[in-house]
Amino acid sequence: MKQTAKMAIVALSLSFLMTSCYSYTSVVGKGAQGNTEVKKWNNYVIYGLVPVGVSDSRAMADGATDYTVKVEHTFVNGLLSAITFGIYNPTTTTVTK
Repeated sequence: MKQTAKMAIVALSLSFLMTSCYSYTSVVGKGAQGNTEVKKWNNYVIYGLVPVGVSDSRAMADGATDYTVKVEHTFVNGLLSAITFGIYNPTTTTVTK
């Protein structure tokens, strides 16, 4: 019985250590020419399968032709997903101009 508990603790520890944050970067035009950032959350439900509210990167760029878009699953996003058991899965979109 003790061996099984030790193995479960090791497996749980490894699962926490081997996780990573989801990140996707897209460069539009020449990419960001400055360091002005605009951030918005994207809202998904049911393990991220159903989009409820997704940000528009073109609108966030506010007419800029050169910018960088980064969509990521941050620690806070992952924490909310874990607390809701995957029912609510937010991501963060950052547009750098």
